[in-house]
Amino acid sequence: MGIPARPTAGSSFATMTKDAYPFLFPLLFVMALLMWYELLWLSAVFFLLSAFVAFFFRNPERAIPEDPDAIVSPADGKVVRLDRQGTQWNLSIFLSIFDVHVNRAPIEGTIIKKHYQPGKFRLAFDERASVENEKVTITIEGKRDLTFSLIAGLVARRIRVWKNEGAQVKKGDRIGLIRFGSRVDIVFPPECSILVKKGDRVDGGSSVLARWNKES
Repeated sequence: MGIPARPTAGSSFATMTKDAYPFLFPLLFVMALLMWYELLWLSAVFFLLSAFVAFFFRNPERAIPEDPDAIVSPADGKVVRLDRQGTQWNLSIFLSIFDVHVNRAPIEGTIIKKHYQPGKFRLAFDERASVENEKVTITIEGKRDLTFSLIAGLVARRIRVWKNEGAQVKKGDRIGLIRFGSRVDIVFPPECSILVKKGDRVDGGSSVLARWNKES
């Protein structure tokens, strides 16, 4: 433990998710309308809002580690919690509104569980958010099972999961998105070696959080 994760590729802002369209197109329409009426200062405000939406919903390509034992981060952000409970490790990643919010599969396998839990909308960096907030918990069955949760925060009021139970995913595949600031929790079973520490910044799909221990 204590070895910082290192991303293997930088972000590209060339693409964005389709979830941006319901926000982006109305903003662009209003901006064009204001420009038509020569209300340039107001149109500049809507231009900045449009630029922020495009930035928030960016969907960069990432280089996925080929190591079959590597468990990659399901999200971009900062590790704000890492503690041991019994034989398992609990890790939490906080996503600010400036982080990429596309979530990725940490391992290859089959999604055997996708459970929605309604709840509150506490600040995502509040430890109570892991238990009390609205979330979607996903379990992937691969060489071994891994469970993680996508958690809504105070601003994030919508969790979108693009994959259903039974879907086959490869490590690093895009599986969903949480809008406007959020948290992701991962539960690591005892057969993992943790490679990050609290305070590390990680990139979804490319930063290695842990490795499966070699079977004896």
